[in-house]
Amino acid sequence: MSKFTTPLVGSWNDDMTFFTLTEDFIYYVGSLNSNEYIDVPVGFTTDFASIPKCFQWLLPQVGRYGKAAVLHDYLYSEGIGTKERADYIFYEAMGVLKVPKCIRMIMYLIVKKYGVGNFKK
Repeated sequence: MSKFTTPLVGSWNDDMTFFTLTEDFIYYVGSLNSNEYIDVPVGFTTDFASIPKCFQWLLPQVGRYGKAAVLHDYLYSEGIGTKERADYIFYEAMGVLKVPKCIRMIMYLIVKKYGVGNFKK
C-alpha cells in the first residue's frame, strides 16, 4: 500500500495563507516498497487545497486530505510526470489518508477538469 513516510513539518506565513516545508516530505507511490517515491523538498510552499472561498464551508483548504494536497501542489508546480498521473496520485494519497470515497471522488474530478499545472505540452 502507498504510504507517507515522513510527517508534514513546516510553518505558516503571517496571514496564514501559505505553508512552507521545513523538512522533506516523502510519499511512496503504489506501495511502501515501491521504487517510485516523491520527495517534496524543504522550502516548498503550498496553499494546501486550492478551493474557492465560496466552497470552503464544505471543503476547507486544510483537512484530512491536506498531505495529499501538498503532494499534488508539488507535482503540479514542478510539472513532474503528467497531469493525469499527478491527479491519480492525489486520489491515491487521499485514500491512504482515509478521506471518504465521495470526497476523494469530488476532489479528483475537480482537479481532473480544472487543475492547471506546469506540465510540458
